[in-house]
Amino acid sequence: MITKNFTKEQIAQVNAQDVADLAKRLERDEYNNPFEALEDWHLLRAIAFQREDLAEPYLHLLDVEAYDES
Repeated sequence: MITKNFTKEQIAQVNAQDVADLAKRLERDEYNNPFEALEDWHLLRAIAFQREDLAEPYLHLLDVEAYDES
C-alpha cells in the first residue's frame, strides 16, 4: 500500500476546479481499488483542514462529525 503525504505547498496550489474534480471522483466512487478512493478522501480532508473555503461545499463527502469535549 502506498501512502501519500500532501505538503502545505501542494495544498496551497489547489484551486476550486481541482477540488470540484476531486469531489466528482469521490461521488462517482468508480475506483479500481479502495486505496485509490482513500487517497482522494485523504486529499480532500487535507484541503478541508488547510483551505476550508475550497472544501466547504464537499464536507458531506468526509462524513465528519463535530466533536464536543465537554
